[in-house]
Amino acid sequence: MEKEALEFATKAHGEQMRKYSDEPYIEHPKRVAEIVRSVPHTPEMICAAYLHDVVEDTPVEIGEIEQKFGKKVAGLVQELTDEYMKVNYPHLNRRTRKDKEVERQAGMSKEAKTIKLADVIDNTPDIVKNDPGFGRKYLYEMEKLTRVLVDGDKELFERARKEVAEGKKQLNMK
Repeated sequence: MEKEALEFATKAHGEQMRKYSDEPYIEHPKRVAEIVRSVPHTPEMICAAYLHDVVEDTPVEIGEIEQKFGKKVAGLVQELTDEYMKVNYPHLNRRTRKDKEVERQAGMSKEAKTIKLADVIDNTPDIVKNDPGFGRKYLYEMEKLTRVLVDGDKELFERARKEVAEGKKQLNMK
């Protein structure tokens, strides 16, 4: 099932590239899955790690994930898919949307929180290095978010907090 999830995510992300590099987008979900694989996990968590951005960033809908990978994987992907996106809430500013997203993610399952921590670990150094201006806003948001992910894997929680702290140090933030 994990191999199928990787193949599905690779196809879904297609020609998408990472924002700050010429790297195919799928490399990010692959790294997230490997980070999740480094701590206690289930096959469903690995599948969801591969698929975590598919519904948010491609035309794939959650029903297709459920049909192909089952309720558990689809449930995790749904938890990991931002609800408070600009397209859904154009009347809310970014800070309000992100605050509402933090509130929502506080209620995620331990498994989804673990995957989200891996996502933060992978994204943070890239953003800090390549877009310091946005990085300052992002780090503020991730600091708030990681606090509510405390129920995820303890090792990844500490790694995510360290990545955020290191990013703040690199950008001379308090």
